[in-house]
Amino acid sequence: MRIKMIFMILFFNSIFISLNAQEKDKSYQLVIDEKSSKPMLIGICSRENFLSDTSFSWWFEVEYEYYEPEDSIVKLINLDSIKIICVLGTWCSDSRREVPHFYKILDALNFKDENLIVYCVDRQKKAEGYDIDQFVIERVPTFIFYRNDSEIGRIIESPQETLERDLLKILQNKE
Repeated sequence: MRIKMIFMILFFNSIFISLNAQEKDKSYQLVIDEKSSKPMLIGICSRENFLSDTSFSWWFEVEYEYYEPEDSIVKLINLDSIKIICVLGTWCSDSRREVPHFYKILDALNFKDENLIVYCVDRQKKAEGYDIDQFVIERVPTFIFYRNDSEIGRIIESPQETLERDLLKILQNKE
Protein backbone atom coordinates (compact mmCIF):
# COMPACT_ATOMS: atom_id res chain seq x y z
CA MET A 1 0.00 0.00 0.00
CA ARG A 2 2.80 2.40 0.95
CA ILE A 3 4.67 1.62 -2.29
CA LYS A 4 1.52 2.24 -4.32
CA MET A 5 1.05 5.61 -2.60
CA ILE A 6 4.67 6.60 -3.24
CA PHE A 7 4.29 5.58 -6.89
CA MET A 8 1.11 7.68 -7.22
CA ILE A 9 2.81 10.74 -5.70
CA LEU A 10 5.81 10.35 -8.01
CA PHE A 11 3.52 9.84 -11.00
CA PHE A 12 1.47 12.98 -10.35
CA ASN A 13 4.59 15.01 -9.55
CA SER A 14 6.09 14.02 -12.91
CA ILE A 15 2.88 15.07 -14.67
CA PHE A 16 2.91 18.52 -13.05
CA ILE A 17 6.65 18.98 -13.64
CA SER A 18 6.12 18.11 -17.28
CA LEU A 19 3.04 20.32 -17.57
CA ASN A 20 4.77 23.27 -15.90
CA ALA A 21 7.72 22.93 -18.29
CA GLN A 22 5.30 22.92 -21.21
CA GLU A 23 3.41 25.85 -19.74
CA LYS A 24 6.52 27.99 -19.71
CA ASP A 25 6.88 27.43 -23.45
CA LYS A 26 3.39 28.89 -23.98
CA SER A 27 3.31 26.92 -27.19
CA TYR A 28 0.04 27.29 -28.97
CA GLN A 29 -1.16 27.53 -32.52
CA LEU A 30 -3.71 29.79 -34.12
CA VAL A 31 -5.59 27.69 -36.67
CA ILE A 32 -8.77 28.04 -38.68
CA ASP A 33 -11.73 25.99 -37.50
CA GLU A 34 -12.95 23.96 -40.50
CA LYS A 35 -16.56 24.09 -39.30
CA SER A 36 -16.87 27.84 -38.70
CA SER A 37 -13.91 29.18 -40.73
CA LYS A 38 -12.99 31.26 -37.68
CA PRO A 39 -9.67 31.31 -35.80
CA MET A 40 -9.21 28.93 -32.90
CA LEU A 41 -6.41 28.43 -30.40
CA ILE A 42 -4.79 25.01 -29.96
CA GLY A 43 -2.24 24.10 -27.27
CA ILE A 44 -1.23 25.65 -23.96
CA CYS A 45 -2.59 29.17 -23.68
CA SER A 46 -2.91 31.99 -21.20
CA ARG A 47 -5.25 34.86 -20.54
CA GLU A 48 -3.02 37.04 -22.72
CA ASN A 49 -3.85 34.85 -25.71
CA PHE A 50 -7.54 35.53 -25.22
CA LEU A 51 -6.98 39.26 -24.82
CA SER A 52 -4.40 39.91 -27.54
CA ASP A 53 -6.48 38.82 -30.53
CA THR A 54 -9.87 40.35 -31.34
CA SER A 55 -11.07 36.90 -32.45
CA PHE A 56 -11.14 35.99 -28.76
CA SER A 57 -11.09 39.25 -26.81
CA TRP A 58 -14.63 40.18 -27.88
CA TRP A 59 -16.11 37.32 -25.88
CA PHE A 60 -13.48 37.10 -23.13
CA GLU A 61 -13.64 40.76 -22.08
CA VAL A 62 -17.45 40.95 -22.19
CA GLU A 63 -17.96 37.78 -20.15
CA TYR A 64 -15.20 38.70 -17.68
CA GLU A 65 -16.67 42.16 -17.03
CA TYR A 66 -20.25 40.87 -16.92
CA TYR A 67 -19.68 38.20 -14.30
CA GLU A 68 -20.11 39.07 -10.63
CA PRO A 69 -18.95 36.21 -8.40
CA GLU A 70 -20.74 35.83 -5.07
CA ASP A 71 -18.35 37.51 -2.64
CA SER A 72 -19.78 35.61 0.32
CA ILE A 73 -18.92 32.30 -1.37
CA VAL A 74 -15.56 33.43 -2.79
CA LYS A 75 -14.44 34.43 0.73
CA LEU A 76 -14.87 30.79 1.79
CA ILE A 77 -12.68 29.39 -0.98
CA ASN A 78 -9.06 28.54 -0.19
CA LEU A 79 -6.98 27.51 -3.20
CA ASP A 80 -3.71 27.14 -1.30
CA SER A 81 -2.00 23.95 -2.49
CA ILE A 82 -4.50 23.60 -5.35
CA LYS A 83 -3.42 23.14 -8.95
CA ILE A 84 -5.86 23.48 -11.81
CA ILE A 85 -6.01 22.15 -15.35
CA CYS A 86 -8.50 23.89 -17.63
CA VAL A 87 -9.37 22.36 -21.00
CA LEU A 88 -11.46 24.52 -23.31
CA GLY A 89 -12.37 25.13 -26.91
CA THR A 90 -12.33 28.69 -28.20
CA TRP A 91 -15.01 27.51 -30.66
CA CYS A 92 -17.30 26.41 -27.79
CA SER A 93 -19.97 28.75 -26.43
CA ASP A 94 -19.80 27.14 -22.96
CA SER A 95 -16.03 27.73 -22.87
CA ARG A 96 -16.45 31.31 -24.05
CA ARG A 97 -18.88 31.90 -21.18
CA GLU A 98 -17.36 29.91 -18.29
CA VAL A 99 -13.61 30.47 -18.76
CA PRO A 100 -13.75 34.28 -18.37
CA HIS A 101 -16.02 33.80 -15.33
CA PHE A 102 -13.50 31.36 -13.89
CA TYR A 103 -10.64 33.81 -14.42
CA LYS A 104 -12.64 36.46 -12.57
CA ILE A 105 -13.01 34.13 -9.58
CA LEU A 106 -9.29 33.28 -9.69
CA ASP A 107 -8.46 37.00 -9.76
CA ALA A 108 -10.67 37.62 -6.73
CA LEU A 109 -8.71 34.86 -4.94
CA ASN A 110 -5.29 36.13 -6.07
CA PHE A 111 -4.63 32.68 -7.52
CA LYS A 112 -1.09 32.22 -8.85
CA ASP A 113 -0.88 31.72 -12.61
CA GLU A 114 1.83 29.07 -12.22
CA ASN A 115 -0.76 26.78 -10.61
CA LEU A 116 -3.06 26.95 -13.64
CA ILE A 117 -2.49 25.23 -16.97
CA VAL A 118 -4.92 26.05 -19.78
CA TYR A 119 -5.22 23.76 -22.80
CA CYS A 120 -7.14 24.89 -25.85
CA VAL A 121 -8.41 21.99 -27.94
CA ASP A 122 -10.04 21.42 -31.30
CA ARG A 123 -13.54 20.00 -31.78
CA GLN A 124 -12.19 16.46 -31.27
CA LYS A 125 -10.82 17.57 -27.85
CA LYS A 126 -7.24 17.23 -29.12
CA ALA A 127 -4.28 19.60 -29.10
CA GLU A 128 -1.46 18.63 -31.42
CA GLY A 129 1.70 17.89 -29.46
CA TYR A 130 -0.09 17.44 -26.13
CA ASP A 131 -1.54 14.33 -24.51
CA ILE A 132 -5.01 15.60 -23.69
CA ASP A 133 -6.34 12.01 -23.51
CA GLN A 134 -4.72 11.64 -20.07
CA PHE A 135 -7.39 14.02 -18.72
CA VAL A 136 -10.34 12.05 -20.18
CA ILE A 137 -12.14 15.09 -21.57
CA GLU A 138 -15.63 14.52 -22.88
CA ARG A 139 -16.97 18.10 -22.85
CA VAL A 140 -15.47 21.54 -22.62
CA PRO A 141 -14.72 23.48 -20.67
CA THR A 142 -13.46 21.07 -18.05
CA PHE A 143 -11.80 22.42 -14.91
CA ILE A 144 -9.83 19.75 -13.04
CA PHE A 145 -8.71 20.44 -9.46
CA TYR A 146 -5.72 18.77 -7.79
CA ARG A 147 -4.55 18.77 -4.19
CA ASN A 148 -1.27 17.04 -3.32
CA ASP A 149 -1.13 15.76 -6.91
CA SER A 150 -4.46 13.94 -6.59
CA GLU A 151 -7.55 14.93 -8.51
CA ILE A 152 -10.22 16.13 -6.08
CA GLY A 153 -12.94 17.12 -8.52
CA ARG A 154 -14.07 18.60 -11.80
CA ILE A 155 -16.47 21.14 -13.17
CA ILE A 156 -17.53 19.96 -16.61
CA GLU A 157 -19.13 22.15 -19.27
CA SER A 158 -21.22 24.30 -16.98
CA PRO A 159 -21.59 24.45 -13.20
CA GLN A 160 -24.45 22.75 -11.39
CA GLU A 161 -25.03 25.96 -9.40
CA THR A 162 -22.34 28.59 -10.01
CA LEU A 163 -18.63 28.17 -10.59
CA GLU A 164 -17.76 29.49 -7.16
CA ARG A 165 -20.38 27.35 -5.37
CA ASP A 166 -19.34 24.21 -7.25
CA LEU A 167 -15.67 24.95 -6.54
CA LEU A 168 -16.37 25.41 -2.84
CA LYS A 169 -18.22 22.06 -2.74
CA ILE A 170 -15.28 20.32 -4.40
CA LEU A 171 -12.84 21.80 -1.89
CA GLN A 172 -15.06 21.05 1.13
CA ASN A 173 -15.69 17.44 0.08
CA LYS A 174 -12.00 16.68 -0.25
CA GLU A 175 -10.40 18.34 2.77
